[in-house]
Amino acid sequence: MEEEYPEREYDEKNQNRKESEGGFFSFVFDLAKIIILSLVIIIPIRTFLFQPFFVQGKSMEPNFQDGEYLIVNEFGYKKTKVAVGEKELFTVTPFKEFERGEVAVFRYPDNPEEYFIKRIIGLPGEKIEIKGGDVIVYNKQNPTGGILDETRYLEDALGETECSGSCVYDLKDDEYLVLGDNRGHSSDSRRWGALSKEYVIGKVFLRAWPFTDFKVF
Repeated sequence: MEEEYPEREYDEKNQNRKESEGGFFSFVFDLAKIIILSLVIIIPIRTFLFQPFFVQGKSMEPNFQDGEYLIVNEFGYKKTKVAVGEKELFTVTPFKEFERGEVAVFRYPDNPEEYFIKRIIGLPGEKIEIKGGDVIVYNKQNPTGGILDETRYLEDALGETECSGSCVYDLKDDEYLVLGDNRGHSSDSRRWGALSKEYVIGKVFLRAWPFTDFKVF
């Protein structure tokens, strides 16, 4: 006749329950570590370095198409306030300048909730004139003015930039003049004036989608 061991059976069940609970809490702890580590990495990247951006509209055709997914480099271009709750800790001020011809993403000055993408045409301190379809740049290198050659990114750029009314812009030290590549269908500096640096988000770094048009700028 076999003997029964109820105490041993109870101990085994209790041990299995403890192991199961221990495994569950270990899983939760590991998951929490992964989430915290991800936040520690992702939040600074999104706050100071890179930000995704979807192209909407046709203002940057033929170089950027509606629906494309871009990554914007914010580092050095965007003014960023770091705060905990309502207490502001510090502000990171921009320390990089755009070069002419680079593509910027910024908040629309007339409605900062909207984001625009345009090309940098006029640099701080310059005088820009749009006349007879041409963009004329006045600066230290060209005190009497020189027609801007944009054929590097627009094959038919010369003589294609329309502007009505007074189209002379004296840029301050914190202003850019921006234009869309699709000059006939773009709301840009010709309509609402110079772009202040305070609205700048960053420079287009790469096109991530569609994969067939992947490109680093």
